[in-house]
Amino acid sequence: MIEVKNLYKSFDGKEVLKDISATFKSGEINQIIGQSGSGKTVLMKSIIGLFRIDRGQIWYGDRNLTDMTRKEIKLLHQEVGMLFQGAALFDSMTVLENVMFPLEMFSKTTKKEKIERSRFCLERVNLKSTQVSSLFPSEISGGMQKRVAIARAIALNPKYLFCDEPNSGLDPVTALVIDRLIEGITQEYNITTIINTHDMNSVMEIGANIIFIEKGVKAWEGSKDDIFTAHNEALDNFVFASNLYKKIRTSQTGK
Repeated sequence: MIEVKNLYKSFDGKEVLKDISATFKSGEINQIIGQSGSGKTVLMKSIIGLFRIDRGQIWYGDRNLTDMTRKEIKLLHQEVGMLFQGAALFDSMTVLENVMFPLEMFSKTTKKEKIERSRFCLERVNLKSTQVSSLFPSEISGGMQKRVAIARAIALNPKYLFCDEPNSGLDPVTALVIDRLIEGITQEYNITTIINTHDMNSVMEIGANIIFIEKGVKAWEGSKDDIFTAHNEALDNFVFASNLYKKIRTSQTGK
């Protein structure tokens, strides 16, 4: 579990995040949603420790990130997996080498054990390791690249998983597969997963715990089911911007 308490963050005197508190649960999908420029990316980077906050606390279990030294934060990051927007695989490395990268950086296991762990992670994301290990990212599809990126993110068996727009650039069918994959891994390994997204399909499919950021403030919190009955104009304008979702809300609520 990660708990954020009264978080403030500013850049050059301009306040970007204001008094945000939230609890991100283990074993469930936690999502941060909001319009571009709302502050959701800054919030995620602050939680990870890439930005030092002005005020507030960020608790990883019983450890307060804001009190940690750089060395302690580095050790904490070994418990963190990161799925970057666009997968961010290394073009010059094979699929297997990409998955092994964090193991090479942080694991003290043998080469054989690292290879075995990497192959296991590939299989866990439904990729045949014997077929894809020697391929380069340019030789596989966008959906497969996202799967490889997930395999890399879980290689160190993380307690915490951060996903930045994991469905970016994917077709709806492939995006749903990736959503279900992340959800399954989260539940199976009881990971605290935080997803930064503006994909409403993803929100409606797997959003167990959602916070909505509006102009740097937490404007709403709830689940995917709560969205239909929320009385928040900014949230409604964001979630139900399309005619399709307006029709879905009407069918659900009669309004």
